[in-house]
Amino acid sequence: MPHFAPVRVRGGLRTLHRLVAHRRRALAAGLAVTAAALVAAGPHPEAGGQDMRRARGHPVGERHGTRLVAAPVRIADAGTVRLLRPGDRVDVVATGEGGAGDASVIARGVRVTKVPEPDADPAAGGALVVVSVPRATAHRLVGAGTTERLAVTLC
Repeated sequence: MPHFAPVRVRGGLRTLHRLVAHRRRALAAGLAVTAAALVAAGPHPEAGGQDMRRARGHPVGERHGTRLVAAPVRIADAGTVRLLRPGDRVDVVATGEGGAGDASVIARGVRVTKVPEPDADPAAGGALVVVSVPRATAHRLVGAGTTERLAVTLC
């Protein structure tokens, strides 16, 4: 067999460095594009006027595009209302007059938007809370508030 000179690749180390440099640039460009997309798709405080503070409790699975309305709800126990603050998530529960009968959940995981100052008149009974709910749920809350006692549970 004839003798062959060893095969040498010229510039192999330089080519390897160039490929690694291009890979780093491609990775950096990909990360920059991803970051820009996340910023563009993220929440904007000025767009919806929504309260952007972090809420206590778990997020609810509301459908996108659901218009929310502010619904005032009179809660029977004023002491419970003092525990709430804007941004909290609550379940609104209706019970029969005087607490007799079965309890039913009227609204699940709704956001408290405002807790007005309690009435100076103790005869008013309970305390007011404003929650952000879909329009149909607001109608159910108003109906239940006229015939039943309402309570909240913190989610």
